Amino acid sequence: MINCTAGAIETVTVKPIITSLLDTDLYKYTMQQVMFSCYPEATGKMSFRCRSGQLNLDLLELRRQIDLLAELSLTEEELLWLSELPFITPEFVHWLRRFRLDPKAVHIAETGGHVDITVAGNWAEITHFEIFILAIVSELHCRRHFGGKPERSGELRLQTKIQQFKVDLGDDADFNLVDFGTRRRFSGQWHEHVVKTLQKELPLAFAGTSNLHLARILGLKPVGTMAHEWLQAHQALGDRLSDFQQDALFTWLDYYHGQLGIALTDTISMKAFLQDFDHRLATAYAGIRHDSGDPVAWGEQALAHYASLGIDARDKVLVFSDKLDFDTALMLYRHFSGRVKVSFGIGTYLTNDMGQPAPNIVLKLVELNGQPVAKLSDSPGKTMCEDDEFVARLRASFLREAS
Repeated sequence: MINCTAGAIETVTVKPIITSLLDTDLYKYTMQQVMFSCYPEATGKMSFRCRSGQLNLDLLELRRQIDLLAELSLTEEELLWLSELPFITPEFVHWLRRFRLDPKAVHIAETGGHVDITVAGNWAEITHFEIFILAIVSELHCRRHFGGKPERSGELRLQTKIQQFKVDLGDDADFNLVDFGTRRRFSGQWHEHVVKTLQKELPLAFAGTSNLHLARILGLKPVGTMAHEWLQAHQALGDRLSDFQQDALFTWLDYYHGQLGIALTDTISMKAFLQDFDHRLATAYAGIRHDSGDPVAWGEQALAHYASLGIDARDKVLVFSDKLDFDTALMLYRHFSGRVKVSFGIGTYLTNDMGQPAPNIVLKLVELNGQPVAKLSDSPGKTMCEDDEFVARLRASFLREAS
């Protein structure tokens, strides 16, 4: 076993991969704001997993990059930009002015050829490590793993996709594409290039980015929902485990008063989610997001659920974000045309398609306030928890009731 501890590595001049605390997804800040306001004393633990085999990493280099995160703070210009978002409060901006990341919360080790990363501490303070660590791991892996000049291959692939997309989409201007590519990107520089290219080449279809830094410097709309982290946490925050989905959804709804109104459906399963997504929630939320399982079947389930509640789905939005490419997105767009609004969050297909498979990596919440939390996915291999007994308990309760 190899361990890399914060502060235990000699100082070496290293160019940081993450240069702004805004170089992350919108939902990190929207979730952090509610953590800060409603659960300021909560503690959490996150755990890393690579779903696609071994990574090509130098752990000392990884440690140095994570240690560099301690030097970052939000500039006055960044704070001003955040404060102008309609759902960000002055109290949160004031707190963020003093916010810093503590790399001592991150433990890195290598066991049996696999990289182990855990992050533990105050929930509102450690939450930002997720996207930063994933982006750092992805970039470091790609630097070492890809030979030659992969950007040349990536540019050819990107331009081919865009030109074919223009042909396939034709004159239809209702398609809604959002960049969701921060966490598994080839590099920060390549990510910015891709977003600028989409902004220029697909001005009608390209609706924005989840990345706050790019949204700010490029004048784009920042887009985001909630993450599994938010719903998982309420498995430990509420009085009854059976109520966790509604606890999470109503807390979010009450805090944001209808803004940021897209609910994430697959923390346990779509069937279990719909069981809790009653008329009050389905009416109040603008739509729901798909992140695992068959997207057509998921969408049909959603439409049937809205119909059963007497809700006109044409006023709602279905957001698709699971391993999308342009062909799948266009298929879904046409399949649901006229029945419901649709939007597509596309990530790795655009920000890390350089001719070789990109790493499939996650950093998920596994514990809150000393209690296990879990994600039970509709897709094989996506279940994440460190307590098998808790997983069995969730399955026995929610999946039996939803069957």
